[in-house]
Amino acid sequence: MALVFRTAAQVAGSSLSLLGWVLTCLTNYLPHWKNLNLDLNVMENWTIGLWQACVIRDEVGTQCKDFDSFLALPAELRISRVLMFLSNGLGFLGLLVSGFGLDCLRIGESQQELKKWLLILGGILLWTAGLAALVPVSWVAHVTVQEFWDETILETVPRWEFGDALFLGWFAGFSLLLGGCLLIWAACSAHAALASGHTSAAEAQCLHQYLEMRNTHLQI
Repeated sequence: MALVFRTAAQVAGSSLSLLGWVLTCLTNYLPHWKNLNLDLNVMENWTIGLWQACVIRDEVGTQCKDFDSFLALPAELRISRVLMFLSNGLGFLGLLVSGFGLDCLRIGESQQELKKWLLILGGILLWTAGLAALVPVSWVAHVTVQEFWDETILETVPRWEFGDALFLGWFAGFSLLLGGCLLIWAACSAHAALASGHTSAAEAQCLHQYLEMRNTHLQI
């Protein structure tokens, strides 16, 4: 039964981690971190991401323009770029490392201790990747809320609101966190099951020796 739960945890953890990593990559490049709706022109919407700003018009369609300068961006967008790249890199490395520690991979079956530590290391990398994705998304959301309720800005001035990429980033970050935790739990449960198996074998051997000694005394 422990083997079934461990295998299920590994499959679920790997699937969630892969899903989270793919979604963080999408979140990084989607230009929908913030939306701006113009009351004076309902047929025109603005969106902004980490790499470009877009304007959506009903008649023309979507037109996007890349940011010309990295240093000219607000601080939250500059640091978000770095953290999202870090999340993508750590997520890929975590998937690669944890993949070699899965029980379904026949490579290194004789080195169970090494596979256990690879699974733990991969889980830690994925967990860190989840945090690295949640921090910039939450920071941009916090700044957006502050600017939205800023009383020093005139009410007639349009305000930015949450874009779809923020919700996608939150889902991706929590998927990586949960996936990494499941992989770490699976690795630790495998170690506990192995230790329990060794203990049971030792107890059985002691019982067998005791019965042999008792039978020998009875024969004498």
